[in-house]
Amino acid sequence: GEGNWEVTGRGCGQPPGLPRRVLGQFRSALCLVGLHWFRRFQEVTLTHLQGIASNYNVSYNVDVRFRSLAEESQAVAQAVNRSQASLQGELVQLKAWVRKLQRQSQKVDMRLRALDLALGERSQQQARERKAHEAQEDALRDSLARLEDLVHSQGTRLAALEQWLPVAHPGTTALGPALVPAPTQPDLLGPSSLKLQRDRQELRAASEHRGPRQDSSAPLQGTREPPASGSYRVLNGTATAPKDPPQQAWSPRGPGEICGVGPTLVFPNASTKNVVFLSPGFVTALRAMSFCSWVRTASGRLGTLLSYATEDNDNKLVLHGRDSLLPGAIHFVIGDPAFRELPLQPLLDGQWHHVCVIWTSTQGRYWLHVDRRLVATGSRFREGYEIPPGGSLVLGQEQDSVGGGFDSSEAFVGSMSGLAIWDRALVPREIANLAIGKEFPTGAILTLANAALAGGFVQRANCTCLERCP
Repeated sequence: GEGNWEVTGRGCGQPPGLPRRVLGQFRSALCLVGLHWFRRFQEVTLTHLQGIASNYNVSYNVDVRFRSLAEESQAVAQAVNRSQASLQGELVQLKAWVRKLQRQSQKVDMRLRALDLALGERSQQQARERKAHEAQEDALRDSLARLEDLVHSQGTRLAALEQWLPVAHPGTTALGPALVPAPTQPDLLGPSSLKLQRDRQELRAASEHRGPRQDSSAPLQGTREPPASGSYRVLNGTATAPKDPPQQAWSPRGPGEICGVGPTLVFPNASTKNVVFLSPGFVTALRAMSFCSWVRTASGRLGTLLSYATEDNDNKLVLHGRDSLLPGAIHFVIGDPAFRELPLQPLLDGQWHHVCVIWTSTQGRYWLHVDRRLVATGSRFREGYEIPPGGSLVLGQEQDSVGGGFDSSEAFVGSMSGLAIWDRALVPREIANLAIGKEFPTGAILTLANAALAGGFVQRANCTCLERCP
């Protein structure tokens, strides 16, 4: 037919020019077919859309997972970076510690090598000295053996001569102080008898020149020993000599000699066992102090002259020198860590010197006198301080604990004599009189008579004059 299909909003449309009844049937059939296909199309479309939707959900989930993985990897990378930075810092510190330990180990190695070298040299020196002493002892033993043989042979010859003379030469006198013939028979002795006479006279002269032996030194055993013949003692502040000594081992006092200063302590080496305690120490607190002594060093350094330790401080009062100090320097310590460095270089010549160290809490004044001469002074040193009582007082060693903790590098090697401590400040005239042996200041609270305990090889010598001490 002619015309176009009409599509309405209520049906499937109708072709133009058809009767109404046919048009209704056609419309019904056409609508049914269109609805069927339309529904099929809807189903297919819905299925396709559902597949697309499911695929979209899967891809969305994958994207979410990728994003979460990326975030996790980024967090892990940040954590790794932080760990690397921390590890690098620790490595830098470790390298610094390693370098420091290497330097310290090098220093320790150098010290150990130096110590080994010093010990080797010291051991070699000791071995040489030991060999020299052994050689001297062997020589002395040989000389003594020869002398004994000579004495025995001479005694045998004299005994035989004494038995022979009265019989063979009735005109001679008996053997007495000297072997001489009787005045009335000068020619009866033959050449052998005259030789015996000369031998006996030589033996008697040698014995008279040698005189009786006296031992001037003995180990100090913790108690005061009685003075030997010819020795002097300090009693109650004055120097006195024993009455009517039987026989002096030393000659009389000569010009410039120092005599009558009392016993002498000899510290032969730097052993930590060489120590002398003064007892009872300080029984009252000291606001002033004077320490005086004759000192002779034997090691080229001063070491420790005096050490006073208490439970709360092992350096309450110390006069000590170390290997690390300059030669001749000594630390004067009162209540560690306060100290003053004192110059005592004159003491390094190996001769006797008189040393006085004086301190007072008034303005903290202190003085150092050597051989009557003021060599150092100062103030503001422990001003108003008190040295407490009840501690341990030691000569020759520095205490790192009460009565112990000794170090051989701080030991004193040499001799001390006429040592005394006062609880007041001595005046210059008293120091001068003490140094020349003119007058002993009164009020001494401690002297070598208070030496209550000794150890090692410390010896106590009683000498009339210091120049003759061992």
